[in-house]
Order: sequence, then structure tokens, then C-alpha cells
Amino acid sequence: LNPGEFYALPQAPQQFKQLLMVSGFDKYFQIAPCFRDEDPRADRAPGEFYQLDFEMSFATQEDVFKVIEEVVPYTFKKFTDWKVDEGPFVRIPYLEAMEKYGIDKPDLRNPLIIQDVTKVFENIEFNAFKDKTVKAIVVPNGAEQGRKFFDKMTEYATSDEVGAKGLAWTKYEESGEITGGIAKFITDEIKEQLINEFGMSKNSSVFFIADEFKTAQKIAGLVRIELGKRLDLLEKDVYRFCYIVDFPMYELSDEGTIDFNHNPFSMPQGGMEALETKDPLDILAYQYDLVCNGYEMASGAVRNHNPEIMVKAFE
Repeated sequence: LNPGEFYALPQAPQQFKQLLMVSGFDKYFQIAPCFRDEDPRADRAPGEFYQLDFEMSFATQEDVFKVIEEVVPYTFKKFTDWKVDEGPFVRIPYLEAMEKYGIDKPDLRNPLIIQDVTKVFENIEFNAFKDKTVKAIVVPNGAEQGRKFFDKMTEYATSDEVGAKGLAWTKYEESGEITGGIAKFITDEIKEQLINEFGMSKNSSVFFIADEFKTAQKIAGLVRIELGKRLDLLEKDVYRFCYIVDFPMYELSDEGTIDFNHNPFSMPQGGMEALETKDPLDILAYQYDLVCNGYEMASGAVRNHNPEIMVKAFE
């Protein structure tokens, strides 16, 4: 950003903390201002913020969660008159979060969930759905919205920010009739399935996103958030917490090679046995995020403290 200029930032005291942990201290914590050399984002104050950082030695993930569930609600209640979730917080495996919310930091104040309806539309004569993953969001009372609302949502989904090729939708009227959008492709059989298996009820609308699997998840996640905002569905005056757990240890890079998904120094679940016997993409890690109202508030991991397992993990 500023050619010829530079400033140095000291590293986080990570290695020093870990030396303390292995030397016999049972815990370490700091409450300190942090300055991060990274660009500001809409959900993050630029630069400086206060952080609680803690390490626990000889601890399991459960031990860490117990401490978080004591510290966080206590602190929130001190500074707000909103309702604050008490522990134990909801735990959502990463893959389930991506499937139901299309994001790994879901806002649980939003009641909408994403469902996979790919099988329902297997034989449909609608080219936009052909050989694609199809996600659906059922919106109770959504049929009350006028045509303009659906057009605006389509405009949002196909914007550069979201990148959808289109946004299909339909209404299930009080009369029991399917109207609007892609209604002509909804056969009686499909209608029955949407009612019985996916909770489509009278006076609701359904939005459909069709694309390659990961893209469909991501777009559906953004559409879910936008629907929650535009229809004012979010629960008021409440802090909802959840843990995202069971992050994958590895992922495929853009070049098709195996790469670390998150923190390479985390302990793989199943230890050495998992590394030797499982497909790398099926191995989970002891990594977790704490999410509050759609913001990632904290993240952590059980450190890989075994040299043989560490070497194998990097192999």
C-alpha cells in the first residue's frame, strides 16, 4: 500500500505460550489490545481490538468449551440487557453448517434453513436444474409477497456480489395452488414431495438455487441471510451462540493437491490411525469456532503435541 515504507509487528507470543504449557504451567491467559496488519472488513474493526487469549495444558476440547461457556455469557450479561444464551452452547459440525446455512458462521436468529432437493428434480424438464445440485429455502408466509419482492431477490442473487446464474422461485397459495416463477415445472408429484419431505406449507414461498455443489451451498447461504434481513425474520434483542466443530483437517487446493484446511498444527481426530488409514479429505480436526449472531467471535484448536503425528500430518 505504501511503497518504500514499512513497519514491523511483533509475532503473537504463540511459541512462548506453548513452551509454558509443556513446562508445567496449567493455564495462561492475556487480555490485551491487538493490532492486526490486515485490511478492515465490514464485520471487523480495522486494526485494534481487545482480545482474550487463553491456553490450557493437558486439556480436551470439552475442557476448553466449559471455560468459554462460563466466561462469555458472564461478560455479555454485564454489558447488555438483551437475552444471552447460556451454556452449553449448540454444537454444529462444519459439514452440517455448510449444508443447512451455507456458511460456517450461521446466524441462529434467522429461522430459515437450506435443504437439498436435488433428488426431487432429477427428471425435471427444466434446463437450469439439469445435472446440478439444487438447494431450496422454504419461507413461511412468503406467498404474501408481491412480484416486486421476488424480482428484487433475483436481482440480488444475480449481482456480482453473489454471482448466481438465476434464482428460481414459486408460491404455494392458501388455495393449494402453485403459482409464479417456475410453477409450471412443479408437477403434482414434486409438490407432494416438497410438502411431505421439505415442509412446504400453504401461504409459503420456495426459493431454489441450482449450481455446482459448493457454489450452490455458498449462494444459498447468502440468499438465506438476505431473506432474513428483507423479511425482518431475525429474532430481536438476543445473542445466540453456537460452536462450529469437526472442521475438515484437509481440503483440495485449486491445483487439485491436498492442503491444510485451517490450522496445520491442530490435532487430527483419530490421531495416527486416522492419518494412516483414512482418505485425507475424510479426516476431521479438533478445531472449533465460537459464533455469535453470524460473527465468528473466537476460534481455537487442540494443538498437535505429538512429533510423530505432526510429521505424518505434514506428509
